Amino acid sequence: MQRIALSAFAIGVIGFVAIQLVPYGRAHTNPPVTGEPTWDSADTRALAVRACFDCHSNETVWPWYANVAPISWLLQRHVDEGREKLNVSQWGSGEQETEHLVRLVREGGMPPWDFVLMHPEAALSDTEQQALIDGLRTTLGAAEDRASDEDDDG
Repeated sequence: MQRIALSAFAIGVIGFVAIQLVPYGRAHTNPPVTGEPTWDSADTRALAVRACFDCHSNETVWPWYANVAPISWLLQRHVDEGREKLNVSQWGSGEQETEHLVRLVREGGMPPWDFVLMHPEAALSDTEQQALIDGLRTTLGAAEDRASDEDDDG
């Protein structure tokens, strides 16, 4: 029995070391910031930085464990998908759906539970959540209004 446990442990260690050789999950780049919304307030931006920027900007803070597979794989996927869906560091490069973003925050879909688990500072109180929602509506609504005006002028 002890031999089986020791063999299983050895196989686990070898497997853990082997997955460290997989290159995915180590592209910890932060491309340049090419644009950012005109935030309605510094408070809205601070809430967004705290709860959103690690996945939805080019200002990701990569923790040390972002280099350890399989956690690195999960983090890389979160950042890749987050930047694809909404990247506040490349503002103006695609359409943003304000009400969809607001709904995700209001329903607790953003920030995701597993991100909050590793980053408890990203958890928003009810008051902070409402402040972020109001700020997003003001900030992004104004951006949508400006884009609409530009379309009308063009």
